[in-house]
Amino acid sequence: MFREMRRIKNKMSEEATLALLKNSNEGVLGTISDNGYPYTVVVNHVFYKNKVYFHSAKTGHKIDNIIANPKVSFTVYGNEVIIQDEFTTKFQSVTLFGQAKVILGNKEVLMELIKKYSPDFLESGTSYVDKEFSSTILVEVTIDHITGKERL
Repeated sequence: MFREMRRIKNKMSEEATLALLKNSNEGVLGTISDNGYPYTVVVNHVFYKNKVYFHSAKTGHKIDNIIANPKVSFTVYGNEVIIQDEFTTKFQSVTLFGQAKVILGNKEVLMELIKKYSPDFLESGTSYVDKEFSSTILVEVTIDHITGKERL
């Protein structure tokens, strides 16, 4: 169903793959629009309990696409260094394919986002989550296939 990596020597270990997914700050979500074109958008995310989560506005292109077709891709990358004299780049990246669904606000997941992106403001973050969770939606991505690639 999913292609194997062509250059298997660049395959990251499962541990390194999940660490990059967990520790990266942004990722690129790919969805399919109703006109058949791909649509990508950068999102903040959290990898929690083997799923990827991000918060979202209740309406918009991304949500319309997910509702119409839950199949998505998600990519994160890091540790990129351009080696000018060798005409190459060193990097690590993770790409996953999965099924996305819109879920209502979830305090536990929202607190994981607060812990990741605002760790110095946990107390006020908790108050914020308590106040806003019922009007917040999240997208939950269940991972069907994941690969990590590196050239270091």
